[in-house]
Amino acid sequence: MKIVYVYLLPALAAVLISGCKSPSAAFYTLSADAPAASVSAARPLSVVVGPVTIPDVVNRPQIVTRMEGNEVAVNEYARWAQPLKGEIARVIADDLAALLNTPQVSVFDGAADPLTAWHVRVDVMRFESTPGEDVTVDARWTVRPPGKGRAIYGRSVALEAVSGPGMGAVVGAHNRALATVSRDIAAAVEANSAP
Repeated sequence: MKIVYVYLLPALAAVLISGCKSPSAAFYTLSADAPAASVSAARPLSVVVGPVTIPDVVNRPQIVTRMEGNEVAVNEYARWAQPLKGEIARVIADDLAALLNTPQVSVFDGAADPLTAWHVRVDVMRFESTPGEDVTVDARWTVRPPGKGRAIYGRSVALEAVSGPGMGAVVGAHNRALATVSRDIAAAVEANSAP
């Protein structure tokens, strides 16, 4: 009988250990949601996006969601693939490239001549996610024309419904909300770049 226990105990321990396995994390990225650029010739417009600031509560690898009242949840198994403020800057840059029909949009300030480039600063005041309901992006932005032009200040508040279950639907709603912010910024550039 002792021999059976010798073989049974390691097998039982292996089953228990395998049952305690943690779920694996899923990683998400934001994507540009603006319409593709037209087939007409690209415009000679240079834009630099950055810096982008975000609230401290969402400045972490984990996706933070709003619960009831003032409670938030930090999801250890749903994470951003890259730092969120870099993701936001990249998505706004991609959206602006499409909206303004120019390939000269960058998130690197050193890539553009300050005398010829537009500079966009984005301060995200709220980046909230409520799974199964909606997301909110509230951003204040500043657009500085080339040279010593006068700065243009704006604010965009975008509320987008979450179109399905799961974190992928939440991220998709954030893509649409950021596209709204990008459209407002592009409209400010367009209105102030006309001769």
